[in-house]
Amino acid sequence: MPVLPGAEPYRHEGGEVGVLLCHGFTGSPQSLRPWAEHHAARGLTVSLPLLPGHGTRWEDMQLTTWQDWYAEVDRELRVLTERCSRVFVAGLSMGGALALRLAARHSGRVAGVVVVNPANRVHGLSAYALPVARHLVRTAKGIASDIAEPGVAELGYDRVPLHAAHSLRMFLRRLDGELPQVTQPLLLLRSAQDHVVPAADSARVLSRVSSTDVTEIVLEHSYHVATLDKDADRVFEESLAFIGRLAPVVGKEGTAAVG
Repeated sequence: MPVLPGAEPYRHEGGEVGVLLCHGFTGSPQSLRPWAEHHAARGLTVSLPLLPGHGTRWEDMQLTTWQDWYAEVDRELRVLTERCSRVFVAGLSMGGALALRLAARHSGRVAGVVVVNPANRVHGLSAYALPVARHLVRTAKGIASDIAEPGVAELGYDRVPLHAAHSLRMFLRRLDGELPQVTQPLLLLRSAQDHVVPAADSARVLSRVSSTDVTEIVLEHSYHVATLDKDADRVFEESLAFIGRLAPVVGKEGTAAVG
């Protein structure tokens, strides 16, 4: 199936500091494209991949699992580390969870982590029914476009394929056990009002990681997709400042300094 207009992956060749951005469950690179372009304009090398099964139709996602989504960002991380001297990983929602697993499994490759409203578990009674329900019902109501700003929409599926949701639940359970392996500096931004991922997920992440350099910022004016919402500029600037503090020099002549 062709990729939906606006859901295409994004890459920018910049300096020696690289950033890997990971989008969320049933979403697409569109939700992080302004973030990627902001960092690219300031001289960073940026990779924003399209996760398998996303950005086309929900039926395609039904055939994928968390292993497929993680494998894609893992490959992109390896490409970036061959190209850049320092690499940071970042993500929204499930993308934040993917970024945290990259940090846990590749401590020598990842210099720091930025997560926005990171997912830690699938909530509600329906989560416990997923192992059986996914064989009886194909989809549930979509979760895309939880945005406070009027007239702004996220490009994501209007249905959640339940096979994929079950796989997400398995992934988040596995990741929770791996969070203590995250030792890198961490910037966590969470929305005060989020109708998709509750604040408890961010609290759980902060309580489980082993990082000693940790910053938490509450976004007062945005819902779940904060990267397209009223606090988007703050997300971009805070993450750039975080990267600039840890990697203040970009070694490529002609690129902008970080920070």
